[in-house]
Amino acid sequence: MALSKEQIAQRIAKELQDKWYVNLGIGIPTLVANYIPEGIEVEFQSENGLLGMGPFPIEGTEDADLINAGKQTVTVLDGGAIFDSAMSFAMIRGKHVQLTVLGAMEVAQNGDIANWKIPGKMVKGMGGAMDLVASAENIIVAMMHTNKRGESKLLEKCSLPLTGVGCVTKIVTNLAVLEVKNNAFYLLERAPGVSVDEIKKATKGNLIIEGEIPEMNM
Repeated sequence: MALSKEQIAQRIAKELQDKWYVNLGIGIPTLVANYIPEGIEVEFQSENGLLGMGPFPIEGTEDADLINAGKQTVTVLDGGAIFDSAMSFAMIRGKHVQLTVLGAMEVAQNGDIANWKIPGKMVKGMGGAMDLVASAENIIVAMMHTNKRGESKLLEKCSLPLTGVGCVTKIVTNLAVLEVKNNAFYLLERAPGVSVDEIKKATKGNLIIEGEIPEMNM
């Protein structure tokens, strides 16, 4: 059974480590803040100038002036900080963020990522993703394995304009967890009830399968 967006975020949250600073991109990545494992402290950063983001606010308690980079209302934990974008990007460019979680429209087997533009559609620009993919050393992508037409989003080579080159380290989709290395997707885990054959059919890039592939422990 394929994972929901919330379950993808829940699985990515298992990658978090104590005292890490973590940047969450737009879309599925923002949900990761709702699933911090017990016993660890993590500081979530948003490039518009927030450090110490908490889970999404309960309906009716939103503060319209408190938003993340995707203009979604958020909460700030005790001790959180609000500052200008210049300081925020200095933090990112200075490699003070241990993990970046991004959404993607396509990922190539060499770690290229395309997540900002579909040709012919109006967009405001790449935004903070440009700095994140250039500076981060640990990028996990949260995405659906296929698009709405059932076509693979894990490719030999991206067809859309790139956001970053050779930067993705791991991918969590609704079907699987994969590591990106040696110009290939290495299958680490499969979603509960999803077979290796289903993942093969949904992956267009070079997929490496070594031994028995365990189900995700949700």
